[in-house]
Amino acid sequence: MSEIALIGKKIGMTREFYKTGQVVPVTIIKMEKARVIQVIDEQKRGYKAVQLGYGKIKNSKLTKAMKGYFSKRNTEPKRKLKEYRISNADNFKEGNEFGLEIFKDIKFVDTKSKTIGKGFAGAMKRHNFGGLRATHGVSISHRSHGSTGQRQDPGKVFKGKKMAGHMGDKLRTMQNIEIIKADIENELLYLKGSIPGSKNTEILVKKSVKNIHKKTILEKIKAAEEAKKTPEKKKK
Repeated sequence: MSEIALIGKKIGMTREFYKTGQVVPVTIIKMEKARVIQVIDEQKRGYKAVQLGYGKIKNSKLTKAMKGYFSKRNTEPKRKLKEYRISNADNFKEGNEFGLEIFKDIKFVDTKSKTIGKGFAGAMKRHNFGGLRATHGVSISHRSHGSTGQRQDPGKVFKGKKMAGHMGDKLRTMQNIEIIKADIENELLYLKGSIPGSKNTEILVKKSVKNIHKKTILEKIKAAEEAKKTPEKKKK
């Protein structure tokens, strides 16, 4: 079940308090349930996969082709469709819905979301340039990025050169984010730290790709309490 992902909406940030006095900043995500639209067979396509649908959409906003697709599947229309490769298709049946319960025994997740768009930005803000000198003949170009190319050879600006331009509004993946707690009743997921994007940003959450061996905050607190209980060895 951990092969699939859920999509949620970023509500904002708050803090989580522990009895040890520790304060942890958390991001709250309102998760949406995912519905199985289609189970893709290996014999037909050459691979096993499941197609999930997320979010609601009005019928009037659908194209004729999509209206036909959803009516053929005998399901209500979904705003977004995503396909995931799976190893075992027995766990998935058309019409099944999945919520926060898929992260029940998972401690760390990866998130994918769009960063806050900041419009057109200069080289100093966008790439952390130091800027030009403030004196000695520098004329009204203190925050410019300086030279960008060559003269005769090769006589062009190379692709990828750090210059002024559009800042933010890009997809970013955050790995190994700890799940602080999950409120299944209200479909809220509390993740440690900050996640790229403004409020109401769409966030894709899935099980961590990497193998994580680090301890969670609750495990660290438990280990510290047990360490206090064990009697210290008497000094000779």
